This record gives sequence, structure tokens and C-alpha cells, in this order.
Amino acid sequence: MSAREEILARIAKAVAGAEDVEIPRDYRTEAATGDDAGDLVGLFAERVDDYRAVVHVLPAAEAAGLVAERVAGRRMIVPDGFDLDGHESWPDLHTADGVVTGCAVGIALTGTIVLDHGPGQGTRAQTLVPDYHLCVVRADQIVSSVPEAVARLDPARPLTWISGPSATSDIELNRVEGVHGPRTLEVIIST
Repeated sequence: MSAREEILARIAKAVAGAEDVEIPRDYRTEAATGDDAGDLVGLFAERVDDYRAVVHVLPAAEAAGLVAERVAGRRMIVPDGFDLDGHESWPDLHTADGVVTGCAVGIALTGTIVLDHGPGQGTRAQTLVPDYHLCVVRADQIVSSVPEAVARLDPARPLTWISGPSATSDIELNRVEGVHGPRTLEVIIST
């Protein structure tokens, strides 16, 4: 018997004869309505800012110019599918100054950006190794809640959930940034 089979057999034995318990599923799974709906772009920007990220909210016509300004003179990784005219992607992951990506979805209530590593989003390594991440989020990609985001995502794809720059705290609550990913997160919200 394999270790997996042994564990499953122990679980089956432990729960044998136990009565079924209904799991409540009364949490919100749809978009906010009425007073809760508010301004998703504004709420998302506020929550992302709370995480110490640099946030810009600007019209789509101006977003490309700001991206070009932010990557100028830097050794940036530009993933396949990210439209950035005139800037070649830096080939070496470990010497790159940063990465510029799009995203799959942004979550307003939590200020979370989700990458599914599709076109324009790069690989997990490309988004976690460089010290700087510039992420462009379109207004139509922002949803209100986590359940809404999950409904938009393909669970078979690799997902990276980003809530601000990488940071951790030790036992004395000394914050250290850049431990598990980029130290600086800059987000351009294109409206």
C-alpha cells in the first residue's frame, strides 16, 4: 500500500459513520450592487496604494506613454504578448532591472492583482525575480471580490496573486521588502 493509499484509508476509517454536515455557502459570489458597488477603479487604486505600491490612474491614451517613460533606460523584461514598441526585452532574468506585465484580473476589495501568466504576463520567474514590477491593469479587468476573480480565472493555469510589493516581517515586526519577489510594485490603471 502506498503512503497516499494509507492516508486515505485512515481518513475513511476516521469518518466512517459520521453524519454529513452541510457547509454554508452564503458568502457573496456576485458583483457588489447598490451602495457596495461604488467606484471599483477608485477602490482598487486605494487598496493597492495601501500596500505601499506606486499607483497611477489615467486614461488609456496616456497609459502607454507612462509605461514607455518608466521603462526608458532600464533593462526590462518584456514578456511575449506585451505591446511595447521600441523597447527590447532584456534577456537575462538575474540582471534585469525589472519586468513590465499586464494581468488577468484585479480585485478591488483586496487590492490584489492576479497573473495567470498568459500573453503579456510573463512567467512566474520573470515576475518574481526582478526587484521592480510594473503592472498595467485595465479598468475592465477589475472586479469587486475574490469570488468574482476566481470565476474569471482558469484553475488549470499557474496563478500568481500579488497584494503589494513582496514583504515579510520578523518576530519583532521589522518589515523587510523584496524577500519573496519584487521590492517595488508600480501599477498603472488604464481607464
